Amino acid sequence: MINNIPQIKHTDSGNFFLLAGPCIIENESMAFEIAETVKKITDKYSIPYIFKGSYKKANRSRLDSFTGIGDEKALTILNKVRMETGIPVVTDIHSVHEAAMAADYVDMLQIPAFLCRQTDLLVAAAKTGKYINIKKGQFLSPGSMKFAVNKVIESGNKNVILTERGTTFGYSDLVIDYRGIKDMQKFNVPVVLDVTHSLQQPNQESGVAGGRPEMIETLAKAGIASGVDGIFLETHPQLHKAKSDAANMLDLSLLDDLLQKLVKIRQVVKGF
Repeated sequence: MINNIPQIKHTDSGNFFLLAGPCIIENESMAFEIAETVKKITDKYSIPYIFKGSYKKANRSRLDSFTGIGDEKALTILNKVRMETGIPVVTDIHSVHEAAMAADYVDMLQIPAFLCRQTDLLVAAAKTGKYINIKKGQFLSPGSMKFAVNKVIESGNKNVILTERGTTFGYSDLVIDYRGIKDMQKFNVPVVLDVTHSLQQPNQESGVAGGRPEMIETLAKAGIASGVDGIFLETHPQLHKAKSDAANMLDLSLLDDLLQKLVKIRQVVKGF
C-alpha cells in the first residue's frame, strides 16, 4: 500500500514497513550513521524503510529545550540522506507555511498528534502531493481519525497513513488500545504503531518527558501480532547524548535483534 513512495524498497516482501531515525536532526554525521545502519539491517530482513528525522521540534515543554539546528540546515541534511543513500525520508511539519517548504526536501510529511485536527495544516500538507502520515491525537478515539483522513483525501490526496501513538492515561502516562489498529484500518489506509512515543511519560515536573524503553519490544511484538502495517520508532547510537526524547528511544545497537523478532512474528501472522 506504500509502493508509490519514491525509492522505497522491499515492498513485495510481505513485511511491515519501518519509519525509524532520530527524534531530531542533530548533525549530518549522526543522521548518516543512523540511516546507513538501519538501511543495512532492513535490507537484511527485506523490510521497506523510510528514514525519520524532525528538522525542528515545536512542542517542547520548556523554553530552554533543544528545538533544532536551523530549519534549512536540517532539511538540507535530510535531503542529502535521501539523495545519497536512496532511502525515502519523512519529517514533521507544524504550520501551514512549512508544508510546501519541507515537501521540497522529503518524501513524506508527518502531522504531529497534537495537530491532527488542524484543518488548514492537513489541507496544506495534502496539496503538496506527498504521502501524509497523520499521528492520532492522544486525546482522540481511533474512530474519530476518519475525519482527519477525509480532510486529506477530499483535498485531492489519497496517500494517507495513520499512526497510533498511545492515548492519554491520567496525567503522566499513555496506553495503547490495540483494537484501534483494526478500527483505523477500516478507513482503507495503512496503520502504523509508534512504539517509542507510546512509551512516553509526559507532563513531568522537570519539564522533560520520561519513558519506558524497556517495553519497546513488548509493544512492538503486540503491534505486529495485531496486524499493524508499519512500525515507527526513534533510535539513536548514543542515548546519553541525544538532545531530544532520550528517555524513550531505542538504542541503535538493539535494533537488529528487535527487527529479526518482529519479522518472525509477521511471518506467523501472515501465514508465510
